Amino acid sequence: MSQTLLSILAFVPLVLAGVLLIGFRWPAKYAMPAVFLLTAIIGLSAWDMSLNRVIASSLQGLILTAGILWIIFGAILLLNTLKHSGAISAIRRGFANISPDRRVQALIVAWLFGCFIEGASGFGTPAAVAAPLLVALGFPALAAVVLGMMVQSTPVSFGAVGTPILVGVGGGLDKSGISEQLVAVGSNWEMFFHLIYSRVAITHGLIGLLMPLIMVMIMTRFFGKNQSWREGLAVAPFAIFTAFCFSLPYMAAGVFLGPEFPSIIGALVGLAIVVPAAKAGFLLPKQTWDFAEAKDWPAEWMGKIEMKIEEVAGKTPVSVPMAWAPYLLLAIFLVLSRSFPELKAAMISLSFGWQNILGETGVSGALEPLYLPGGILCLVVLVTFFMHRMRFSELAAAVSESSRTLLGAGFVLIFTIPMVRILINSGVNGSDLVSMPVAMAQLVADSMGGVYPFFAPVVGALGAFIAGSNTVSNLMLSQFQFNTAGLLGLSGSMMVAAQSVGAAAGNMIAIHNVVAASATVGLLGREGITLRKTMLPTLYYLLAAGGLTMLAMYGMGIADPLLVVP
Repeated sequence: MSQTLLSILAFVPLVLAGVLLIGFRWPAKYAMPAVFLLTAIIGLSAWDMSLNRVIASSLQGLILTAGILWIIFGAILLLNTLKHSGAISAIRRGFANISPDRRVQALIVAWLFGCFIEGASGFGTPAAVAAPLLVALGFPALAAVVLGMMVQSTPVSFGAVGTPILVGVGGGLDKSGISEQLVAVGSNWEMFFHLIYSRVAITHGLIGLLMPLIMVMIMTRFFGKNQSWREGLAVAPFAIFTAFCFSLPYMAAGVFLGPEFPSIIGALVGLAIVVPAAKAGFLLPKQTWDFAEAKDWPAEWMGKIEMKIEEVAGKTPVSVPMAWAPYLLLAIFLVLSRSFPELKAAMISLSFGWQNILGETGVSGALEPLYLPGGILCLVVLVTFFMHRMRFSELAAAVSESSRTLLGAGFVLIFTIPMVRILINSGVNGSDLVSMPVAMAQLVADSMGGVYPFFAPVVGALGAFIAGSNTVSNLMLSQFQFNTAGLLGLSGSMMVAAQSVGAAAGNMIAIHNVVAASATVGLLGREGITLRKTMLPTLYYLLAAGGLTMLAMYGMGIADPLLVVP
C-alpha cells in the first residue's frame, strides 16, 4: 500500500468520530466504541502492529482514563461540597454585587479564572472546574461546557506551569542534534528555546485579544433568548479590555520570564484589574444581559446536576470571602505543587503504575493520586469540610452525588483514551511505518508545499484532537514541524511555535476533553452539540494562527539567525 493511501487510512477513525458525533449526533457512548474498534483493526492490519502492542496500548489508555476520572471526581466533589455547605448561594450573591450581567460573569469566571486554573494545573482542569461553577451561578449546562471548552485555547501552551513547552516541545525536539548546530555557530539550546516560547506567547497573545469577545458572542447567539450576535458585540469594549488585561502581562511573562508562568500571571493581573472595573461599571453597556427563564430552556441545554439554594435552607449563611476560599486554596495548592521540586517529588512518590506493559517498550502508565489535580481537589474538599463547619451527612451526600455522576464519563473514556494510545503507539510495527499521527501530518505537509506554514497550526490541532493534550501533540509532532521548516528553508523556531499554538486550539475540540467537561455538569450524550459550537472558535484560532505564521515567515522574513552562519 502506498504511503499516501496509508496516510489517508490513518485519518479514517477521526473522520468516523466526526461523522458520528457531529454529523449524526450520536452520543459518545455509542460512537467511541465503534471508533476504538476501527482504530484497532487498522493498527493490526494496515500498520502491522502486534496484537500484544494493541492490547498494551489499550491498557495504558485505561490507566490514563483512571487519572482523568480522578480529576473529574475531584471537581464535581468540590462543587457538590460547596452546594451542601451553602457556599454556592454566597458565590451567587457575590457575583450579583460585581455584575448581574451574564456576559461579565462569563468573562471573569470562564475566561480569567479558567485561564488561571489552566496555568496552574492544565490537563483539562479549567473546563472541569469552571463549567460546574457556571452551572452553579445559573448558566445552562450546555453553555457552561461550551464556555469551559473555549478556555482551552490561549492559556493552554503555558498550562500546568509550562508543561506543554518544557516537556512537550523540549522533549519532542532532537535537543542534542539541534544543539550541535547551535554550538557550531557560537550559540546554545537555551537561546533557541527562548525563541520558540517567546513566539508562542506573542502569537497566542495577539490571537487571544478576540477570544473573550468571541466567547460572549457565541453565548448570546446560541443561548440567548434573542439568539443575537449583536447582544454579545454590545459588550465588546469591556471584553477587549478584559483581553488586554490578560494578554499584555501574558506576553511579557512569556518573553521575559520563561514558559512557566505566562497564563498564571496574565490571569492574576487580569482578575486584579477587571473585577474592580466591573464593579465600577467601567466600559459596561447600560443594558444588563441574562438568559431566558430556566423553564424556557430547551431540554438539550439541561444537565443532570442542579444547584438548588433551598437544599441548604436553614444553614448559617456562608460569607462571600469564605465561599470563595476553597477556590483560592485550590489555586494556591496547585501552584505550590507545580513550583517546588521537593513538594512535587513527595506527591509523585505515591504512584501506581505499570512499566513496559505486557513487555512492550515505551508503553507505560502511572497514576499519581496525590499529584494529579483530583488529589488536590479532594484535599481542598477536606479543608472545606472543617472550614465551613459541615456535618458529616452533608459531605457523604456530596460524595454520593459525585460518584453517580462519574459512571457515565467512565464508560465513554474507557474507549476514547485507549483509541488515542493505539494511534500514538502505532509507530512501533512490523512494517517500519511512522505512527498514524505523523503519517497524517506528512500527508498535510506534502500536499501544501510553500503554503504549509499556514497549515502548521492545523497539524498541531490535529495532534491535540487525537490526544486531547497540547503536550502530547508537541511530543509527537515538534520534530516533524522543525524538519519541514528546514526542507522549506524557513524558521524552525517559528514553525514549532505554530505547532504549539495550533495544539492549544485543538484542545477546544478534543473529544475526551469534551466528555470530561460534560460529565462534570451531567451532560453526557450531547458531545456532538458541543463540538458543533466549539468548532467556530477553533476555526478562528487556526485561521488567525496560520495567517500570523505566514506573515512572520514571508511578510516579516523571520528566520533563525542562531542557525545561520554569519
